[in-house]
Amino acid sequence: MKILVTGGAGFIGSNFVRYWQTHYPKDFITILDSLSYAGQEKNLDEFKKNSRISFVKGDICNKNLVDSLVKNKELLFHFAAETHVDRSIANSQIFLQTNILGTQVLLESSKLNKVKKFVFISTDEVYGSIKKGHFREDSHLQPNSPYAASKASADLLCRAYWKTFSLPILVTRCCNNFGHYQFPEKVIPLFITNLIEGKKIPIYGNGRNVREWIYVLDHCKAIDLISKKGKLGEIYNIGTNFEISNIELAKTLLQFFNKEPQALDFVQDRLGHDFRYSLDSSKLRKLGWKPEYNFKQALEKTVHWYKKNSSWWKELKESKKFKNYYKSNYHSDSKGIH
Repeated sequence: MKILVTGGAGFIGSNFVRYWQTHYPKDFITILDSLSYAGQEKNLDEFKKNSRISFVKGDICNKNLVDSLVKNKELLFHFAAETHVDRSIANSQIFLQTNILGTQVLLESSKLNKVKKFVFISTDEVYGSIKKGHFREDSHLQPNSPYAASKASADLLCRAYWKTFSLPILVTRCCNNFGHYQFPEKVIPLFITNLIEGKKIPIYGNGRNVREWIYVLDHCKAIDLISKKGKLGEIYNIGTNFEISNIELAKTLLQFFNKEPQALDFVQDRLGHDFRYSLDSSKLRKLGWKPEYNFKQALEKTVHWYKKNSSWWKELKESKKFKNYYKSNYHSDSKGIH
């Protein structure tokens, strides 16, 4: 089988390529990634001598390039996206261009080239925030950040191409991911690497915001199953039912590092900060999926990986883009340590 993976040099994308190659070693995988700050070609170093895996540096908005790569592909997994909420608040233009226009280019090319299945990797953030209960696949979309709005727009474009052109679409909406190769501006690798460096870890507001977490390999396994058993035109939530507040997450990591609460640094809250995400994943579980990894054990595995691979993330944290981002987003407020 020949597949195309967009955003395959990013965090989830590279883990997916690794998962797919392990489970389906005879398949041919083409990876398309623009190598923006969060996409790293070194995430794919282990595949350089694998003749069945090829890497192309390029933009999903480049119609001619996309057409040439989509041609003769049976499966397309669309991970490529600008993903960080804080960056979308600072400047939303690139999010609209990549996440909406880039998706439209891929959809149009897939239609013209008669791709057999187009799997779009969306996010739980398209639903907005929920205080009680869980979001179902038919819940209203109420995105609260430019990032989430751009993903919701792409999500709806996929629906339109299914309804209008019968393009064989599958949409997944997953909860927060963590694991190996995650860019260190994201909350879990940021907390881990700061603690490794002996620095404090920044907590937005009072830290009571709640997220549902999944280990990235469980996410990859879910996408695989959906691509095989999912009903075309349908949406599938991917969640674990494991929820934890940011402050409790931070305290769990402090325990791993034998650090005291003084290592917490409460900073000014994010604009429009969603309070809680929570998914009803019963539709996916009916296909036979369930998470394999226990949160705390997977978190410990992740901590170990970042300790062992400091050369991978230290270079990224030394970059000007990371330092400017960190400086502009994590200002300590007057609340001090709680």
